[in-house]
Amino acid sequence: MSAMIAVPDVTGSEATSFRRFSREFAESKLAVLALIIFVIIILAAVFAPWLSPQNPYDLAQLDIMSGRMPPGSISANGTTFWLGTDDQGRDMLSGILYGLRISLSVGVGSAIIAGVIGSALGLIAAFVGGKVETTIMRLVDLQLSFPTILVAMMILAILGKGVVNVMFALVIVEWAGYARTARGAALVESKREYMEAAKCLALPRWRLLFKHLLPNCTPPLMVIGTIQIARAIALEATLSYLGLGVPITEPSLGLLIANGYQYMLSGMYWISFYPGIALLVTIVVINLVSDQLRDVLNPRLKR
Repeated sequence: MSAMIAVPDVTGSEATSFRRFSREFAESKLAVLALIIFVIIILAAVFAPWLSPQNPYDLAQLDIMSGRMPPGSISANGTTFWLGTDDQGRDMLSGILYGLRISLSVGVGSAIIAGVIGSALGLIAAFVGGKVETTIMRLVDLQLSFPTILVAMMILAILGKGVVNVMFALVIVEWAGYARTARGAALVESKREYMEAAKCLALPRWRLLFKHLLPNCTPPLMVIGTIQIARAIALEATLSYLGLGVPITEPSLGLLIANGYQYMLSGMYWISFYPGIALLVTIVVINLVSDQLRDVLNPRLKR
């Protein structure tokens, strides 16, 4: 007689939590659709060199005679410009795909760097307290008292154009939001029973901070992180539109919109219109995902 062998459950609590998170997130069909669109946007940006009909910033592939052609036009060499061309003969579809690469890189990169710096400072302020907390929070208050776009413009006016400089400026204006959120969450978590028990065991401070306190402060930081990505993309587009962001040799959605502004009154709407639609859709889908993340991670805020 063959014996029955019980197979242990290897999924664990983490897998159960992930399934519950996925199920609750999927309750909003709009958020799921937004997430799918955002993934498509990311994939389109990553594979832009293979999806684009041309490299819009390779001078050998441009033809000035194909400039300002309306959507659906066909060039002399047989290339179809589905979204038209700009004044330099660049294919607008290719420009948008390449522009998404810069916009997403700047937005995601600056949000991650600012999140690491701001979260660490916020946790340290709540955990250490005293003069350290006072100093950090006064810096946060000072940072948040100035208009974000003004501070970024001042930094770029000093450093000049460039992707790295734009990311640095955005980190400077974004870290304070993470620090305040992390401090607030850490103050709540530090008074719970598990933290009191960990302190009674005389564990090292770094272990209390990064192994016990940080993981339980992650949910609000995830929400603010997604919001900051959309905010950073919008700020980068604004700075590039004003001529202070990325240089003309490195396309972004804001720069593409600025290139077609002077032609709007002439009826050549497509030069600015389609990059603007791409920017709008990207920001909207990120905000929809962040709204659902907030509802899932903090059910008390669910409408």
